[in-house]
Amino acid sequence: MTHRHPLARTRSRAVALPAAALLLTTAGCASGPATGPGSDSGGKGRGGTLVIGATGKLPNPDTVIGGAGFEGKRLVSFQIYEGLTRYDLSVTDKPPAVTGALAESWQVAPDAKTWTFTLRKGVTFQDGTAFDADAVLFNLDRYLKKGSEYWTDALGAAAKEYAGGITGYRKLDADHVELVTKDPNGHFPEDLAHVLIASPAAVRSTGSAKFAQHPVGTGPFAFSSYTEGQQIELVANKTYWRGAPKLDKLVVKPLPDAAARTAALRSGGVNWIEYPNPDDLDSLKADGVQVLTNSYDHLWYWILDTTKAPWSDPRVRRAANFAINRQAIADKLLHGTADPAYQAAPRATAAYDKAGDAYSYDPAKAKQLLAEAGLSGGFASSVTVPTGGSGNLVPVPIAEAIQRDLAAVGIKVELRTTDWSTLIGAEAKGEVALGSDAIAQSTTLFQSEALLPLFVGSNSPFWTGHYANPKVDELLKSAAASPDQTKRQADYRQALGLVTEDAPWLFVVNDRNPRALSPKVQGLVQPQSWFLDLTTVSVRP
Repeated sequence: MTHRHPLARTRSRAVALPAAALLLTTAGCASGPATGPGSDSGGKGRGGTLVIGATGKLPNPDTVIGGAGFEGKRLVSFQIYEGLTRYDLSVTDKPPAVTGALAESWQVAPDAKTWTFTLRKGVTFQDGTAFDADAVLFNLDRYLKKGSEYWTDALGAAAKEYAGGITGYRKLDADHVELVTKDPNGHFPEDLAHVLIASPAAVRSTGSAKFAQHPVGTGPFAFSSYTEGQQIELVANKTYWRGAPKLDKLVVKPLPDAAARTAALRSGGVNWIEYPNPDDLDSLKADGVQVLTNSYDHLWYWILDTTKAPWSDPRVRRAANFAINRQAIADKLLHGTADPAYQAAPRATAAYDKAGDAYSYDPAKAKQLLAEAGLSGGFASSVTVPTGGSGNLVPVPIAEAIQRDLAAVGIKVELRTTDWSTLIGAEAKGEVALGSDAIAQSTTLFQSEALLPLFVGSNSPFWTGHYANPKVDELLKSAAASPDQTKRQADYRQALGLVTEDAPWLFVVNDRNPRALSPKVQGLVQPQSWFLDLTTVSVRP
């Protein structure tokens, strides 16, 4: 969800719970010829062809539907489309700010609900048609106006994640639109980075049912072909308003098996892989491969069923957290590509407070808490673990390490594995795949602030272990209503501190977003973000 993104989904939204990351619709699109990393897409070979081996499935390329977590959004959706806003992914030393994209500026009225956006002039879609206020309204109708000609159940469900709080919208003139939210929403500009704008002419030409076969946006790369289950091919949008990408072509291939990704990189089948197997890093570096990392908003964790004994007892949940040797997982298993997570707030977020690191590795403390809970003899439980997928690192080996640590204090856990799509698909329905007492997964909590209530709010439509804390709800509501980012961050820090104390999750590690690049790949800026700006990248012959 996302990502859980991992997950994503409705404000709706908090991703998924993020539901968004989460709506899993697989696209069946027109196939095209396979292209190798050395081919010349545009005939000039100006920037070469970048071929990326992804960890999960390819997304549905129809705007917000996605279905492959935040990885699919990072590599495909955000390359084809843009929203009124975007993340500034040009810096590496702090989380990215939100800046203008299809809107160049905006202002909010005193009611904190009425927003006026000044649209960027001179922008065209990849089909050559003009972007304007009518295009914004057309897309919002497609997402929010049930019964309109191009609305679908899938679009409506996916859009709730980031646009579900919009109650009204209108054109003021060709260059201005007004959007009204149900409640005050200080992070509304951030939300709109995920409300992607498609070409109305293209949608009308194909209809919504077939638009995924010929998607058209305003982003830096235009759709070329899709071979289902094998690859999606994009080409540089040479009229892109920020300047044409250096690359000629971008190809994304789903390679969920880590060994297969490494083999493809070594053989030249791809020249970039997402999340290389940590065990392969030394040998890859010895071969001249670039391995880039940076902290970002990420947590790998277990969600515990807080209504089912003995996980209903916070002493038991805290005991399990004290039982985990996170440093060993980060150093020995993940070889420094992640940091230990001793609290709910990821390190690379403003909500993180080092003083809030609560759960050191203390098996004696774990046994003491279990004894206080009347479980000195331990107990048995179960967890559903994805075999791979968006942001999940090496999920089964991590889960096995946790399984050993828990067993050492008397908690015997059965691991049940499934694929990522099955896990988050069930989660989006409020269920647990394979009926376990917990699920293991990754998520980004603050990559989009709207997602947070879906993870820790009492009324989330997703399966969150039934966690509920009214004070956390109050803080999230207070934060969301304020346009003052400093106040929002203070509220989030306090809310995540309560989550840490309640321990509805096992906090394990914060990923450092490793990716391995051929030495021929140049120009990548690795931000403190899940997302990437690929316009600066090129591939040497």
